[in-house]
Amino acid sequence: MGKRRGGNGRRPEALCGVKAKPENRMTQDALETRADKSPAGGSGEDMSTILARNIEALTQRKAEDDRKRSRQTRIAAGISAFAGSMTFVYLHIVIFGLWIVVNLGWLPLIPAFDPTFVALAMVASVEAIFISTFVMINQNRMAALEDKRAELSLQISLLAEHETTRLISMVESISRHLDAPVTVAAHELTDLKKNVPPEQVLSEIEKQTR
Repeated sequence: MGKRRGGNGRRPEALCGVKAKPENRMTQDALETRADKSPAGGSGEDMSTILARNIEALTQRKAEDDRKRSRQTRIAAGISAFAGSMTFVYLHIVIFGLWIVVNLGWLPLIPAFDPTFVALAMVASVEAIFISTFVMINQNRMAALEDKRAELSLQISLLAEHETTRLISMVESISRHLDAPVTVAAHELTDLKKNVPPEQVLSEIEKQTR
């Protein structure tokens, strides 16, 4: 005699709800496939996208700063850039070379106009004064930009330090809730959870450099 089934002809496991529904299994497979394709972090952006966005933001800010420069600042920057190029060197080699050759009498077709080279020394001195002034103007502008970047870097570092201390506190709370073993000493963990004031760091640096 065969084994007796339930009263309505269904298998016992079907009555107990053990058998999984095909549509639920398909939904779970679709979710797992989507999770595998999604980038790490679940933010919807991969590293290359974030990097490209940051580069674009910095480029736009630099272009905006360049547009805000005055005409005098642009002229000084252009002269400084030209004075620091090889074109400037080649041009002076040709001009000063011809000046010296003519005034030494090596070109009989052209009469000497500065045999003592006093005018050459005066022109070179005046040129050096103006070029050094333009270079100093450009350096002052670059120093101001460096100060702004240093301030931005400091603020980002302080924000990151503040967020790190909060994360350490959160991880400690989770560890205590789960009764997980802590491998860090108690006094070290207390120090890690403290926010270090920047003025305290500066005072310590000044004390060590004295």
